[in-house]
Amino acid sequence: MALLHPFTSLLLLLAVPLSWAANQSRLPPGSLPAIPPLPLLQALQVQAPGSQSWQVGPASGQPLRYMLNLYRRAADREGRPRHGRSLGTNTVRLVRASSHGGQPWAGRWYMQPLTYRLEGQPEAEHLLRATVVYLPSLPLAHGRLLCALELVATGETPGALLSPAALPRHGWAEADVTPYLVPGNSSVGSLALRHVCVRAGRAGGNNALVAPSPPFLLLYLNDTQAGLASLAAEPHRHRRDTGTLAHDLPGYLREQGGEKSDCSLHPFPVSFAQLGWDHWIIAPHRYNPRYCKGACPRLLRYDYHAPNHAVVQSFVHQLVDPNVPRPSCVPYRYSPISVLMIERDGGILYKEYENMIAESCTCR
Repeated sequence: MALLHPFTSLLLLLAVPLSWAANQSRLPPGSLPAIPPLPLLQALQVQAPGSQSWQVGPASGQPLRYMLNLYRRAADREGRPRHGRSLGTNTVRLVRASSHGGQPWAGRWYMQPLTYRLEGQPEAEHLLRATVVYLPSLPLAHGRLLCALELVATGETPGALLSPAALPRHGWAEADVTPYLVPGNSSVGSLALRHVCVRAGRAGGNNALVAPSPPFLLLYLNDTQAGLASLAAEPHRHRRDTGTLAHDLPGYLREQGGEKSDCSLHPFPVSFAQLGWDHWIIAPHRYNPRYCKGACPRLLRYDYHAPNHAVVQSFVHQLVDPNVPRPSCVPYRYSPISVLMIERDGGILYKEYENMIAESCTCR
């Protein structure tokens, strides 16, 4: 009996018709739909912030635009990670700062203490790199607002002015703060900074007190939980390994394997808006895991990527015992999917999930 991949087994056990996503209408606020038992949806349900009355709030604006740009560089519209992406990790979390209140303006100077709290981060997420993103320059009606970040001195860490990796002429700058966080794990601790700005321009210019955008912390993490994308991409298998049964019988298979199989990929789109999740899942807008369906050929072809067991099983069905089932049509190769979402605390999370989109089919 052919063994099914767990992903395929879940699809076969769906209690909803394959047209579910196309026919499901938007649910009224406050009602939660039944979640189809697809692996990605089950994983995302754990991240869900709660009821539909929950609002994005402070995560909108420039931090969200920054993460959207990061997402678009790393993934396409369907959520597939792009080849050659340079994130170097499978998880990026944006952490917003909590301010200490008070009046930050004092004449030409702006000083705002900020604390980034890291308590409660999942233990499976190991810190690789951390940067604070801020605007070093903000245009004013008369002159500019020039900003910098200062590390607040603690009992173990002296105060220091943070230098960006590169100072851009326009836009955001990133300052590396990895040495100031707990090495290897972001599950504990906090980071205290001071956001310092000064108005530079003509003397006597009437500039309104424009508060600069608060800096935010980016945690580049390696999530070691099962089901998440590994950092090393799997090589694509284009042919069977040498020395297999298919190589022992190439002439026979080529002669007898002319039958065209209808084992192929089929779409199964699920819209996050139809699930009522579009208020916290930012991208992609839908998930199409796809599934394999159709009859396998009577004799598996040389280039069909079927394992030896399936080749033998096909021979047994045809030549020995028809009660032995033919091999089943199942996914052969998968790709990961990248998701950008808003978290319960208003932070923003980029995460890659492995083996979530079927890319090709075979018979097993």
